[in-house]
Amino acid sequence: MMFDKVKFEAIVMTYLRAGIASVLALYLADPNQPVKNYLVAGLAAVAGPVLKALDSKSTEFGRGSK
Repeated sequence: MMFDKVKFEAIVMTYLRAGIASVLALYLADPNQPVKNYLVAGLAAVAGPVLKALDSKSTEFGRGSK
């Protein structure tokens, strides 16, 4: 599946916003966390949407959508 540049940039920005929001929430809750925890929080924020996008049985969006 190929995306045009505009759609690809929109997808990347969506994941980036989710990751930043998660890291910011963790920082606001406890600013003394190690950097590793912030990286893991950002990764966890985008893991679900990425896995759904890669699922070919998902018809809402992702590989299985039309």
